[in-house]
Amino acid sequence: MNKRPIIIDTDPGIDDALAIAIALFSDELDVKLITTVAGNVGLDKVTYNALRLLKYFEREDIPVAMGADSPLIRPYEDASNVHGKSGMEGFDFEEPTISAIKENAVDAMRKVIMESAEPVTLVPIAPLTNIALLLKTYPEVKKNIREIVMMGGSASRGNKGVMSEFNVALDPEAAHMVFHSGVKLTMVGLDVGLKALVLPQDSERIKDMNKTGAMAYCLFKKYRGGSFNTGLKMYDSSAIAYLLAPEMFTAEETYLDVELAGSMTAGCTVVDLKGYLHQDANATVCLDIDQDAFRQWFVDSIQKCI
Repeated sequence: MNKRPIIIDTDPGIDDALAIAIALFSDELDVKLITTVAGNVGLDKVTYNALRLLKYFEREDIPVAMGADSPLIRPYEDASNVHGKSGMEGFDFEEPTISAIKENAVDAMRKVIMESAEPVTLVPIAPLTNIALLLKTYPEVKKNIREIVMMGGSASRGNKGVMSEFNVALDPEAAHMVFHSGVKLTMVGLDVGLKALVLPQDSERIKDMNKTGAMAYCLFKKYRGGSFNTGLKMYDSSAIAYLLAPEMFTAEETYLDVELAGSMTAGCTVVDLKGYLHQDANATVCLDIDQDAFRQWFVDSIQKCI
């Protein structure tokens, strides 16, 4: 079976680290490129974190390209309160032995997409700045993109603003460009990630499983995306889960947009399930997840890692 070529656009980030691990060691995915964008912490830190992860996973054959260091228009605000100042507090990683490639993320993505023998799936688990710039700068790539499966947005409430999820709220203009690009899109949002829990007993199961499990256990102790004792939210891993086990999700084809001008709701993803806006569907939006199935999938996926 041919592996599915993907590009991961990321801002590691503790939950990003586990999503990347699962993708790297999946039997079904072929990670062609990792691109970085300012998000959880600044661009230099997230790039350094991506390089440290590839060193730890013994996958320094995968290129890393640096992208945008700020949103398209709005001022940059990080999430170091959740992930720590470095973005991956809690584990002593080795120094990477490779550096980011010279090409910027947009040019690197274009090259991988245009040279791929089969359409590439983009997996942004970070603000959508790089993806928006790619689609705007090189619209010709759309013909060889299979789909975009993103972690971001929400069909309910938010975690950055009252109604806005962090990845979309950080750069809503970029999200607007991606949502209206015409590329097949699936949104795995905050409200689904809130249910994609790793419980204490799961953390204990993976702790001594392998290198990845040991790393995850240490990072989980510092992660503020939930509670180590009551359950940690694996937002970014839920996007990888959709790629590999979509049957775990309840999803709807619907019209998706983002509020840009609201004084209290900027960054809110508008999921028009009732058709009030009289627009054609432009996205698949995940609305629920089988929590028990996700927990088992997550543990099984970590077991495949080194």
